[in-house]
Amino acid sequence: MRRRRTPVRPDVPLVGAVADPTAPDPADDAAGRPRRRRRSGARRAVAALVMVLALALVVGAGVVGWNFVSPLLDRETAPEDYAGPGTGEVQVQVEQGATGQDIGEVLVEAGVVRTVGAFVSAAAADPDSASIQPGTYALREEMSAAGALDLLLSPAARVSLRVQLIEGLRAADALAQIEADTGLAVDDLRAAATDPSVPLPAEAQGDLEGYLFPATYTFEPDVTAVEVVSTMVTRAEQGLVEGGVPPERWHRTMTVASLVEAEASREEDRPKVARVIENRVAAGMPLQFDTTVDYATGKRGVTTTDEDRATDSPYNTYVYPGLPPGPINSPGDSAIAAAVSPADGPWMYFVAVNPTTGETRFAVTFDEHQQNVRLFQQWLRENGSD
Repeated sequence: MRRRRTPVRPDVPLVGAVADPTAPDPADDAAGRPRRRRRSGARRAVAALVMVLALALVVGAGVVGWNFVSPLLDRETAPEDYAGPGTGEVQVQVEQGATGQDIGEVLVEAGVVRTVGAFVSAAAADPDSASIQPGTYALREEMSAAGALDLLLSPAARVSLRVQLIEGLRAADALAQIEADTGLAVDDLRAAATDPSVPLPAEAQGDLEGYLFPATYTFEPDVTAVEVVSTMVTRAEQGLVEGGVPPERWHRTMTVASLVEAEASREEDRPKVARVIENRVAAGMPLQFDTTVDYATGKRGVTTTDEDRATDSPYNTYVYPGLPPGPINSPGDSAIAAAVSPADGPWMYFVAVNPTTGETRFAVTFDEHQQNVRLFQQWLRENGSD
């Protein structure tokens, strides 16, 4: 009879032990019948745990993947441009020489437009975009690129400081006006006169009197005192350069121009007033201008008193012959032009016979001048100024 081979069971150690073929099978019951094997609860729990972990890994990988992919999808599907007119206000600075790409980057950084590409496209579609001027503009947050372009092309959106100086202002009054319009302190403006970038002639000795040219100026909000003063002084000397006046005569010419500005209100009289000034200086006669006495005393008026005319000041042209040491106000273009090119004539005297209209009479002799003075005195009586 053949011997039955007993199979090797996985729960029996093979290394360090010998299997006994005659030993009863532990899988059999007491009667020698094979027992029925059942799956243990522990193994079922382990399997379930493995499945749960596997599912968690799948779900976790999906969440991580979505977090990575979602921004990319949003970027691809989000509109390039904002749709509305925007809200609030934001100021942006457009630099000199900025390209459409440069401006677009500034707008995106300021939160005005959504993308650089949207602005570049809007600018490319509008030929007027080439006329955008450097400066500061008031725009809105989250507005369309086309809307932002429209505002950059609109003068109304330009944020700037406007300064208007009229002819004949004294430096103190001009500086006060500049301070009011720009917020720059008068002391800082005066100190700026000594900056090397300000082209004051050496004869001015750092005094801005006469060189704050009367005009309307537009400055950026961050303008400095030096920039303001330099701009005005440069503009004042423009007429001198155009008139061919050499730099060494700039201060003298501006002094004469300021006297013309103070004495003559009518355009046609200014070259003749300049001629009287030159004729009297050449003859060694004192100018005897009440306007210079007013400057010395700090007053303003149509006439002066004996006490005023006795003031000891180099600006008192009743006491000191020749020109005063410098300008007495800020002359405009026509007064500068008259000082550069006085009219031809022998006049030695003039007087405004009607200060209301500005009518001025010129004379060669003193007697003729006295007749004109009587007309002026009559005006004073008729206007309650006698």
